[in-house]
Amino acid sequence: MVLVLALGAMLWGMGALMKAPRRARWVMIGLLYLAVLGLHVGLPDGHPLRMATGESEAFWLILGGFFALVLAYRAVLRRLRGRVASEEAGATPLQVGPFSDTELNRYARHIALREVGGVGQKALKDARVLVVGAGGLGAPVLQYLAAAGVGTIGVIDDDLVENANLQRQVIHRDADIGVPKVFSAKAAIEAQNPFITVRPYHRRLTKDIAFELLADYDLVLDGTDNFDTRYLVNAAAVALGVPLISGALTQWEGQISVFDPAQGGPCYQCVFPQAPAPALAPNCAEAGVIGPLPGVVGSMMAVEAIKLLTGAGTPLRGEMVIYDALYGESRKIRLARREDCVTCGQASVAAG
Repeated sequence: MVLVLALGAMLWGMGALMKAPRRARWVMIGLLYLAVLGLHVGLPDGHPLRMATGESEAFWLILGGFFALVLAYRAVLRRLRGRVASEEAGATPLQVGPFSDTELNRYARHIALREVGGVGQKALKDARVLVVGAGGLGAPVLQYLAAAGVGTIGVIDDDLVENANLQRQVIHRDADIGVPKVFSAKAAIEAQNPFITVRPYHRRLTKDIAFELLADYDLVLDGTDNFDTRYLVNAAAVALGVPLISGALTQWEGQISVFDPAQGGPCYQCVFPQAPAPALAPNCAEAGVIGPLPGVVGSMMAVEAIKLLTGAGTPLRGEMVIYDALYGESRKIRLARREDCVTCGQASVAAG
């Protein structure tokens, strides 16, 4: 056996010195192998040549089988690589949009996500999102949508920044006290991301402008603290077929849902057909609210917005997440559409 291995090494070395192709050298090794195997098959047991080349043909058959497996594996691997290369050559190059090098670097962690990628980031850049309210929920929503690269962000609010806001409305600074919230928010998010467009509307959302305003946007997020505005935003969103992400807070608890009747889910008024008595739903000024809670719920609203705009994951359509910060618990409940809903049900169709 040692003699055969030595002969094989000598053949390989001579081929290398003569600059023979590797294929030719392997052919010589193969012929040597066949010759040795022929000797073991043709000569009787105990023959000197058999004794000098390993005594039994079993070793050579096992060795030949091993090399056959290696060659078969290499052939399959080569075929797969060729197929992938041909598919890549025929594929349409991925277009990720007109991003500058700075933007590509900034959004690299999004683009690396399989569920977002370049196509999803381009969808964010092309998106137009309206945020109703620049307060506790609006602050983190605006900051994270801006950081995510949402191309056009509208924000409507008629309030001015007050000292009492700064405990939780982290988009505003002490120097912004007395400044309209929409302009304070605009300055903050443009400082964070100069590659986006911010449209501030320093006024209250009323019925005479709601439908026209929402018609210019792909998605609306409502973080207001009064039911009149919530119902108005919901009615306009349903009429225009615009998805609505709604969040609410009280003391230590927050809730979030996606209302999208155009996709078969309920609307806000399906779940809350009537506003509760003021004593049952006091605002933050009356009931209080823990400072970080708006950041938690507002960040969840921003995540739902990104999911809707990029098509990633499963949005909270027909579901509501309720987060209890005091006990560190969260739960999810199913929401059903109501046929008698005055906004999106049969009653609204009959009225129309």
